[in-house]
Amino acid sequence: MENNEYQWYIYAQEEEQRSDDRKTKRRLRIWRTIGIIAIVLALIAGTSAAFGRISEKDEPEHDFDSDFFMTDDGDDSGFTVPWGSGDDPFAYQDEMPDSFKDFFKEYFVEDDSTKLTSDINIPQEAAPGDFEVVLTAPHSDILDLVELYEKCAPSVVAIYGTVDGEVGFYYGTGIVLTEDGLILTNTHVIEGCDAATVKLSDDSEFEATLVGADAISDLAVLKIDADGLTPAEFGISDDLRVGEDVAAIGNPLGEEFRQTLTNGIISAIDRGISYKGRSMTLIQTNTALNNGNSGGALFNMYGQVIGVTNMKMMSSYSSIEGIGFAIPSSTVRTIVASLMKYGKVIGRPSLGLTVGSIPENALEKYDMPEGVYVAGVQENSDAAKVGIREGDVILEVNGTEVTTADEINDLKNEFQVGDSMNFKIWREGETLEFDVMLMDTNDIY
Repeated sequence: MENNEYQWYIYAQEEEQRSDDRKTKRRLRIWRTIGIIAIVLALIAGTSAAFGRISEKDEPEHDFDSDFFMTDDGDDSGFTVPWGSGDDPFAYQDEMPDSFKDFFKEYFVEDDSTKLTSDINIPQEAAPGDFEVVLTAPHSDILDLVELYEKCAPSVVAIYGTVDGEVGFYYGTGIVLTEDGLILTNTHVIEGCDAATVKLSDDSEFEATLVGADAISDLAVLKIDADGLTPAEFGISDDLRVGEDVAAIGNPLGEEFRQTLTNGIISAIDRGISYKGRSMTLIQTNTALNNGNSGGALFNMYGQVIGVTNMKMMSSYSSIEGIGFAIPSSTVRTIVASLMKYGKVIGRPSLGLTVGSIPENALEKYDMPEGVYVAGVQENSDAAKVGIREGDVILEVNGTEVTTADEINDLKNEFQVGDSMNFKIWREGETLEFDVMLMDTNDIY
């Protein structure tokens, strides 16, 4: 019995020692995991800055009323919320100003960020004239992923941006448009850059000039002095159906993972996304997209580009996976044609108004009617000429009640430059009507 008790004690000691060993190993694994995570986070942070600051430019932010103000052309609103401690500024009506105009001025700070093109200082190339991105129906058998990659990878390039001489401060992806060196990418990839270098799939590098860039569509065209490139073939995005297989080729997280292939499906079509005041209609996909994929290609399984990958859904407070977006090829065709001919996008109708939804607390506090608040009117717009003012509330447009900027945009996009739209306005208790002519965005901003 004693021997058995002693033996039990030995086993217990050994088990305790093994338990301690397991705990030690577990702690080591935990610390090793933490170390790996720290390294990965550092890598992501570094490549995120190098890519083009996706956390600032690519991430669709859906915090409280993130699209509260929006210019009617879909560009930056020019207004930001001074969150301070992070409290909802509309939560306490007793702290709100007596005047609704003071309320909007106090809680939303104008920053003059409304612009059509980004601050790009890359040497300018003269617009080469007529050029069309041709969209073609599938004319081959469906490719497997190996065949797709072999066919399409040569048409995808890496783009390095230079800011104040710092090479690689921006990093993204591009798509070859022509054999002689026209390259398509996202505007935000080269935003703020003084120079850009294009690296082909064979590792050869070329300095790029800028043909044109458009901040609203987030599309830009570069030119390199090269011949014999492999242009991408473009498909018809209007024919896409939810559930179709797709694949992306790009440069996630920078140079180390250049020419990465990922695949998934079409998750949604004509997905309306409001990002930093810009209204975009995009393709949604669950294909893995990361920092560095922007400007890259989303292919159908015939090896045709049906979208230009430009953003993914991210969140600082929850995990979001498999929600990425691409600019449809139908949009690419229209924007590129204008950039190639004029170096900018022309013919985009605009009202010259900065407008936004009215928060519920403001409606209650100031006894305002439901509608869309006019936060700004461009001086040289027809809206200003006919008498629409800051502080007005838009009740109806062409006889349709409106409560959001998107609703006004949708109505406006049915018309062209030179057309007129009817506005029913509330102004301090009085109802007024105005006919406003749509002008070319370039003539207003």
